[in-house]
Amino acid sequence: MALVPTPIHVPDEVLDDLRTRLALTRPPLDEGNEDWSYGVPGAYLQELVAHWRDGFDWRKAEAAINAYEHYQVTVDGVPLHFMRKPGVGPRPVPLILTHGWPWTFWHWSKVIDPLADPAAFGGDPADAFDVIVPSLPGFGFPGPLTGFPDVNFWKVADLWHTLMTDTLGHAKYAVGGCDIGGLISSQLGHKYADHVHGIHIGSGLRLDFFTGPRAWDLAQGRPLTDDMPADVRARTIEMDHRSAVHLAAHMLDGATLAHGLSDSPAGLLAWLLERWNSWSDNGGDIESVFTKDDLLTHATIYWVNNSIATSMRYYANANRYPWTPVHDRTPVVEAPVGVSLLCYENPPGIHTAAERVHMFKTGPQSSWFNHVNVTAHERGGHFIPWEIPDAWVTDLRRTFHDRRP
Repeated sequence: MALVPTPIHVPDEVLDDLRTRLALTRPPLDEGNEDWSYGVPGAYLQELVAHWRDGFDWRKAEAAINAYEHYQVTVDGVPLHFMRKPGVGPRPVPLILTHGWPWTFWHWSKVIDPLADPAAFGGDPADAFDVIVPSLPGFGFPGPLTGFPDVNFWKVADLWHTLMTDTLGHAKYAVGGCDIGGLISSQLGHKYADHVHGIHIGSGLRLDFFTGPRAWDLAQGRPLTDDMPADVRARTIEMDHRSAVHLAAHMLDGATLAHGLSDSPAGLLAWLLERWNSWSDNGGDIESVFTKDDLLTHATIYWVNNSIATSMRYYANANRYPWTPVHDRTPVVEAPVGVSLLCYENPPGIHTAAERVHMFKTGPQSSWFNHVNVTAHERGGHFIPWEIPDAWVTDLRRTFHDRRP
């Protein structure tokens, strides 16, 4: 179909309303929390709120975003936004990259250019991709998601396949993703294996990750015991602190939470910020990974589209509408799979990159994937293409190097 460029533009009145709300922020009492041990510190949040109100330049961020092509289309009745960078090379392969939560499409911005034009970054032009980066429906542009209350990762995979084949006209394509985007990518490699050259994902979650009556319990009901090795016990508690509230709130009570986050930009920022801080490998300094302007660019994308409620809905719906396989063959994901793993996310008892790769290849995850390229990195956190973009590009290129048409 003919595509009409649709640059991103947030109306002035939306930005004016945001500044007014920020000026009226009423902070809570937050004593003794300078170390983030109770959650986001009030002092740091107020510093960010002040910058969002008086210093942050959305129009500058918007101009950087609009350096890429943007389009809005409707697929199966669902309005979609995607960003595109045409490939520069002899035969660029179409590649769809899918973000997760609390990501935006802009978390891919550091890898788009080297993937699309490798020669400009000292690479081989034969490795070029035509890069397509959609916003997950209900996460940002083109606006609030309506008419799709049961949205979840495996239903979005069907939309993506239609987008890439029927809308954009690609008979076969490459796939990449992290977090929820990794699950969407794996579903594409499961259901549409004959239509994809392969997939490259972060972490390698099983497609049934959200299935079960207590899917929000990472420990699956296993208690902490006194005879546990100290490092395993400490790591288990640390990982609970990172994810337990997040999974439970989003899966069990997301709509209630969304009422506050949709009304208060400071509240929205705090909820996003805690994850950006605890899930990134920042050594105790979040601004070593995200500058203030980076944080506020992503937060503004969530705010101006009033998208927090439908973005959180993915968690509950992955559980309420459980994933079911479309075939009973092994591996479940038959398309060739590359995986980038992070030591920052190592499970209890695993300490090195080599141990993490060995665990993946010999553990229960292995049988799910036709894995052809498994790599672990000593540094970098959950937001892989943002935190260690060069490593992500290298890993992804390796996955597809011998699988181009």
